[in-house]
Amino acid sequence: MIHIAICDDEKQMSDHIKTFVSDFFRKKNREIRLRTFLSGEELLNYDGQIDILFLDIQMNGMDGMETARKLRADKFRGFLIFITVLKEMVFQSFEVQAYDYLVKPVEEKQFEGTMERLLASMQSVGEDSLLVQKGYEGRIIRKDEIVFCEIIDRKIYLNLVSDEVLDYYERIENLETKLGGHFFRCHRSYLINLKHLKGYKNGTAYMDNGKEVPVSRLRSKEFSSVVLRYMKNI
Repeated sequence: MIHIAICDDEKQMSDHIKTFVSDFFRKKNREIRLRTFLSGEELLNYDGQIDILFLDIQMNGMDGMETARKLRADKFRGFLIFITVLKEMVFQSFEVQAYDYLVKPVEEKQFEGTMERLLASMQSVGEDSLLVQKGYEGRIIRKDEIVFCEIIDRKIYLNLVSDEVLDYYERIENLETKLGGHFFRCHRSYLINLKHLKGYKNGTAYMDNGKEVPVSRLRSKEFSSVVLRYMKNI
């Protein structure tokens, strides 16, 4: 599920982009959830997930550039695509990490070119991220944000840098394969991110968020070797 938002104070333009979005993702056989907003203020009051945002620069009230600054300051990490009538405005888009811009009147060929590149970017980002599926909702978590993972009664608990604990159903064997790289299965119920390992002593791994993770006796020798190898390569 890809969460998409369109923010434009002109309903006709908003509907125009909405049609392009729906047609494009239907051809790709990708499921989306689409929301529209008529002002920057309305968008900023929304606290749901947004993966791709189409944002008009020239709007009444708070303009798109100011809206984008506030979104980024509030840790919005999605793909931002500006909609504008003035190409000159695009030079300001670098400061808010805009992915691309569409010049009005937006043509389908221009739109599809941008979206093809964006989908390819999303797939490459996926190599450093984990898609967490919880019911009908999906959430993308950067692997570096995960300090360690714990499994309790078939449920995975992701302990994140932000101190948030995200739970969902997954087999730890599957998760171990998806994470790979800097993660090590130090215990049958734990996977730790070596990037967040602060120390190791007497069967306990000390993580940089202050948490302690047990290291099983059977895995302690391999764990020591893995840590040494990791330290040499960073």
